[in-house]
Order: sequence, then structure tokens, then C-alpha cells
Amino acid sequence: MMENPYRPIKAKIEKIITETPTIKTFVLRPEEPLSFLAGQFMQVTVPGMGECPFTPSSDPKMTESIEFSVMKAGTVTAKLHQMKEREWVGLRGPYGKPYPLKDFHGKELYIVGGGVGLAPLRSLLFALFHEIDNLKKIEVRFGARTPSDISYKEAIKKWKKHKNTNIVLTVDAGETGWKGNVGLVTTILKDGDVDIGNTVAIVCGPPIMMKFVTKRLLDMGFGDKDIYLSMEKNMSCGIGKCFHCNLGKYFVCKDGPVFTWEQIKDIPDPW
Repeated sequence: MMENPYRPIKAKIEKIITETPTIKTFVLRPEEPLSFLAGQFMQVTVPGMGECPFTPSSDPKMTESIEFSVMKAGTVTAKLHQMKEREWVGLRGPYGKPYPLKDFHGKELYIVGGGVGLAPLRSLLFALFHEIDNLKKIEVRFGARTPSDISYKEAIKKWKKHKNTNIVLTVDAGETGWKGNVGLVTTILKDGDVDIGNTVAIVCGPPIMMKFVTKRLLDMGFGDKDIYLSMEKNMSCGIGKCFHCNLGKYFVCKDGPVFTWEQIKDIPDPW
């Protein structure tokens, strides 16, 4: 008998970390070891409510536990935010295609994130740190609405000290004590940040943010094939059966969620 592709693996909530007023990180321990690659996603089931797709935010080399940073944005995520440690959820996956890390060897990385988009980028950063000796450098640019909306504050302090890594933050609106940049994330994408001829740009965040960041990257001189976008759009089943996530000729859940701009630039309004 063929295994049921919709059957989730049970996972216990080991720890819940409040990142921002609207984002919590859930540390889960699955009943069976689960592995994934940076860029892939999973379906998280909240018993009695339904499921939602999330990209793990933890180190892909960790297999006994897995982490998801979730913004409260709808019915299922609101219920998840109400759950307590030691309760159970379900996991399906991983699904989708990961970032082609070997293709990044010998290059500079220009990583641009916004809002909860830092969650999947956190997983990518862990993967890149494991391969830092194969990379020229990592430049991270991240934007949030306010300083209070920046996730992983303590982790960012450690990342800034990492070999060949530079991180610049910005917020739409400052708060008392904020000494960083104020402005949209596009305002901290500067000519000269990287050697564009030998750089791969990676973008993850709200669709409107990715739209304007992509435009800025193209204006800076990036080639279409060198801009990678995480297009996590309307995914539902995760296995290409429900058609919710079609993007032009692609299924985001099977052909993505990682696409190059070259792949999707001719699709009318891919955002």
C-alpha cells in the first residue's frame, strides 16, 4: 500500500521563544528524525485547526529538533501562538527545492531580508556558516518596521562577529535608543557593498519588499540569474495537487520556493 503523503509526523513543542510582539519561535522535537536543506519548507499541522507552510529557521544540520519562527497572521497561526510547551503539532515534508549552495562557492553573498523573512534566512545563514571557507564574504541587509520587530536580536550580535560576515539593519520607524539606519531596506543597498560581477543576491520578505529590492538590485547591475527569490506564495498541499501555488508555469511548492529572477521575470505580476 502506498504511504499516505498527507500523514504528518508528530512533534512535541519543546520550547517557545517570543521574538517580537507578533513572532514566536517554536522548537519542536519530531517523533522521527527530520532533515531538510536550506530553502525547503514544511507543512505544520495544528490539531483541529489545519496546517500552514513554514520554512524552518534552524540549522539544517540539526536533525533531532527543528525550529519554526511564526508570525501571527491568521486563524491557524493565531492558534499556534496560543499553544504551550509539551503540546503536539504535526509536520509534513520537507518539500521544494533548496538553495544551490555549491553554486555559491567562490562568490560573495548579498542577503536581503524583511520582516518575518529573516526566519528562512536564518536557516540559510547557518548553512552558509558551515561553508564559510568556500565563500568570499557574506553581506546581510535586513529591514523591520521598528526595532521591536527585529527577530533574533541576540543571535544577530553573534553573527556580526562571524568570519567574513557583515550585517546592516534598518527600521521604518525608530524608537528611543535606536542608533541604526531609519528607512526602507532599499536605502541600505549601496553601490560598492559587493563585487556585483562575482555576487549572488538572495531576497526573502513580504512580496512588496521583494519587488522593490529586486528592482534596486537590477539597477545596481545584478544579472537576472544572480538574484534568488523565496516565493512562498499561497502554498496549501505542498505536493503540487491543489494548484493554489501556481506561478506561471511553475508550482511554487515543487519547483520552488527558491527561484531566480531569470525564471519568473516574464510572469505578469509574479508578486
